[in-house]
Amino acid sequence: MEDLSKDHALNVRNYRAVVGGVSAGGLEAVKSLLEGMTGDFLPAMVIVQHLHPDQDDFLVGHLGQVSPLPVKEAEEKEAIRGGTVYLAPANYHLLIERDKTFSLCSAEKVNFSRPSIDVLFETAAEAYGAELIGLILTGASKDGAAGLRRIKTAGGLAIVQDPATAEYPAMPLAALEAVQVDHVLSIDRIGRLLCKLGSA
Repeated sequence: MEDLSKDHALNVRNYRAVVGGVSAGGLEAVKSLLEGMTGDFLPAMVIVQHLHPDQDDFLVGHLGQVSPLPVKEAEEKEAIRGGTVYLAPANYHLLIERDKTFSLCSAEKVNFSRPSIDVLFETAAEAYGAELIGLILTGASKDGAAGLRRIKTAGGLAIVQDPATAEYPAMPLAALEAVQVDHVLSIDRIGRLLCKLGSA
């Protein structure tokens, strides 16, 4: 697939947050992404991984072992801090309020999922506008496509994993059908781009 990277898109604004969505095949994808990050990464990173409702905190501990950034589960009313990786808890939608705090919601599933990527992305777009990066990785659903479109409409940056490199390409393909994205890249190149955009 064509690489849509544009050099002029780099370092044109200060990004305050990255929101990522991932589903099937996500554990290895997120692990690879975080392994490529650097400890001086300034934005907050908030990730929705589709989880079983009874999922324990294995993901936080596992990713925390490989990430140079602290990894934690997002909590109700928690103020979002830069340089931290937050994971959505199982069986709750994760929302970002305008005051840059988290809210958890047990409302109906969206796109058959709770947490839903679209819910996170749409609320993050309202909170951060052009200071937001949206990221869609491997997955077998269409969740995240509408949310990524909202991020792009609000002036944020849209990045999608190259479907040819995704373990499950359906979610990246759905995002590419819905949004004129800024970058289509493999996981390792996504990590390098994020570091250029967000490192001190």
